[in-house]
Amino acid sequence: MRDNYGRDITYLRLSVTELCNLRCRYCMPEDGICKKKHEEMLTQEEMISAVKAAASLGVKKLRVTGGEPLVKRGIVEMCREMATVEGIREVCLTTNGTLLPQMAKDLHEAGVKRLNISLDTLDEEKYRYITRIGELKDALAGIRAGLEAGFEKIKLNAVLIGGFNDGEIPALANLTREYPVDMRFIEMMPMYDSGDFGPEAFISGDTVLEKLPELKALPPDGSVARLYQLPGALGNIGLINPVSAHFCRECNRLRLTADGKIKPCLHAPAEYSIKGLSEEQMREQFLAAICGKPKWHGELNYESRSQAMRNMNQIGG
Repeated sequence: MRDNYGRDITYLRLSVTELCNLRCRYCMPEDGICKKKHEEMLTQEEMISAVKAAASLGVKKLRVTGGEPLVKRGIVEMCREMATVEGIREVCLTTNGTLLPQMAKDLHEAGVKRLNISLDTLDEEKYRYITRIGELKDALAGIRAGLEAGFEKIKLNAVLIGGFNDGEIPALANLTREYPVDMRFIEMMPMYDSGDFGPEAFISGDTVLEKLPELKALPPDGSVARLYQLPGALGNIGLINPVSAHFCRECNRLRLTADGKIKPCLHAPAEYSIKGLSEEQMREQFLAAICGKPKWHGELNYESRSQAMRNMNQIGG
């Protein structure tokens, strides 16, 4: 299904929960979220119907997100059912990794093909700071569990934060020499004014190129990341620059929040509700969202903040 600007919409990011077992400073408030009533959230059956409705319009790739999707009750069976939906060719999952030691094998067996795992630092104290309550050893154990489970691809995601982890770029990149993983550096987006980060924290993805002059550019693979590789590495380096070099012209995705709102653009306020609708009615809302997808999200910087009207955990990473 093409939108009004000729973009073929084939990718749905489905947030199955707003809850998380961490409190990352760029994602959610320190005291967590104001929990919504159970009846305000999509049921598992509604989520499956939504995936079917989206697939009927040409969505082929599904990414399960949160919050932290692995805290969602029944997540393995949910992924298993989503993987069997006609038209869905790939089910992926984004996680902080801390619960993967218990769940990686089951998720792989259920049909999840790829994992994205958040890893902003290799320093224990910094990890505890950025997540507020997390332990680095748990995330590293999750990465090992993912590798042992045999997923087709594992990508590690680091949000670039000036003055916090920009000095760790070489160390994080070197993980691609040690393991068959991709390391992706993502510009921090000005989602909400938490007071945790000043303008100096918002640095360009080109900082990675400055720190790693030995990187060799690779051909595009159809994703939003600019790809590079270190000499002799087992995996790639990806730069995702939604602020300094937005990729709206190639954006092929929709997002569906855990409370049932389709967001055609991450940074725009427009939302299309599907809660309580039949599958055919959901299909109509997906169609409306595709037709309502804006050309671009507008200027993004420290002063000109996202118009998403939600924190990241309420949208889906």
